[in-house]
Amino acid sequence: MRIMSLDVGSRTIGIACSDALLMTAQGIETIRRTSLEKDFNRLQELISEYEVHELVVGMPKNMNGTKGERAEKTEEFVAKMKEVIDLPVTYWDERLSTVMAERQLIAADVSRKKRKSVIDKMAAVVILQGYLDRLQFNK
Repeated sequence: MRIMSLDVGSRTIGIACSDALLMTAQGIETIRRTSLEKDFNRLQELISEYEVHELVVGMPKNMNGTKGERAEKTEEFVAKMKEVIDLPVTYWDERLSTVMAERQLIAADVSRKKRKSVIDKMAAVVILQGYLDRLQFNK
């Protein structure tokens, strides 16, 4: 069983999944959002394919720790998702996850055009890896 993370944006959803040992996160894909029904159908396909038992959703808090408009939209998305996907959901503070993902891609000498196409997926990797590291630390 694996854990999947979601970096939910207004236009895309970055997806990452853990390995079976819950040690590392790998980027899976970026869903281009069209409708909730299509978004949820694709998520269900990935959940089945990767045998996922838990979801971690990035919570876009403000730098002072408060929740803004983007956090509220993420909570609305998750509430609707829970109506069709019956898995436990954990929120994970995603402040600066996109910045960290961008830095990793620059360090790997990924072109600007390519970075734009994979940044959401990489942000999901950063979110999930932080969560997995905490799980390992708390063992």
